Parts: sequence; structure tokens; C-alpha cells
Amino acid sequence: MKDIRLQIPCRADYIDIVRVCLYSIASKLSFTYEEIEDMKVAVSEACNNAVLHGSPELADNSIDIRFQPSDTSLTIKVINKGPAFPHDEALVKAAPLQEGSIRDLPVGGLGIFLMQALMDEVAVETKDQTTVVTLMKTKKQTE
Repeated sequence: MKDIRLQIPCRADYIDIVRVCLYSIASKLSFTYEEIEDMKVAVSEACNNAVLHGSPELADNSIDIRFQPSDTSLTIKVINKGPAFPHDEALVKAAPLQEGSIRDLPVGGLGIFLMQALMDEVAVETKDQTTVVTLMKTKKQTE
């Protein structure tokens, strides 16, 4: 199957377009409603991070989204330009609380934790001022 590519301005008000596109692709691939909703939340978090941590001063400031379908899974890559984001550190800070209250949750990094909870695989790589968030969801086996 061919990759499907989408490019949006690096602004929060365009993230709905990514969710609509994802819904169409995942529906065509026969993902369940729950799987699609999980993917929509995860891709929204990745795009929100791109908006928050991208470089608004760049003339070509945009977010590239690549949907890579297969017979059994969908991989989504969210790519943006900007300074490196300390994603490993944010993930450690966002680890679930064992004890304590919701007030003890740190600000920032919860999006990465949420992506990991909703997707089967999550990877974040930054190289040469470009960050790539890779999200992969495998279809549930139906009997």
C-alpha cells in the first residue's frame, strides 16, 4: 500500500484536519471504532507537541503527517522542525503516580505517556532540528 501524506500549517486550529484524514484512512483499513478513537487522541497529542515545540519563526513552519498503511497495522509519522524536545526526560516525569493525588502530576510530558498508553508502538527521534514522532497501531484480531 502507498503512503498517504498530509501537510498542515503548524497551528492548533488545523489539527482537526489530521483527525478527519486519520479517521478516513483507518476506517478504510477496517480498524474498530475504539482503535480509531485511540489513534485520533494519540495523533492529536503528537500534533499538539509539534505546535508547542516547533519553530514559529520558520517561513515554512508546517507539520508533515505520513500515514503508512499495511494489511495489519497503521503507522503515523508526525514530523516538524524545531529545537530538540527532551522526550525521554518528559516520559520519566509523566510516569503514572503510584501514590498521591492528581495535584502531584507534573506539567508537560503527559501527552507522550498518553500516546504510549493508546498505541502499540511509539518512538520519538530528533535529528538536525527535526522531530519525528512515530505512532503504530496494529489491528485487533477478530474471530
